[in-house]
Amino acid sequence: MAVRAVRGAVQLERDEAGHMDEQVSELLTAILERNELTTEDLISIWFTATPDLHSDFPAAAARKLGIVDVPLICAQELDIEGAMPRVVRVLAHIESDLPRSEVAHVYLGAAGALRKDIAQ
Repeated sequence: MAVRAVRGAVQLERDEAGHMDEQVSELLTAILERNELTTEDLISIWFTATPDLHSDFPAAAARKLGIVDVPLICAQELDIEGAMPRVVRVLAHIESDLPRSEVAHVYLGAAGALRKDIAQ
């Protein structure tokens, strides 16, 4: 079994804890489903949030989904002029037999514009 990395992102409509929880949960669920993963396949997850998000930690949504024994960390994304606002990004390290070229990276909604080079 190989160690792989899977990326994802979602843009929030507003900076509210409940909304962040809902959107990050949807993103994590999509990452797991599209890559046929269970929580046992997760090694660790990095979350970043743009500087305009203050309402909650994105990792809190993972804990509510039952991802309780996987190391999680949150960090602030760089504050780049003109960057898309209210974005949570994910970098998950996984164990998978998928070839690197078949890992499904997930960019939901407007966040799809961040990585037009990755087929959704």
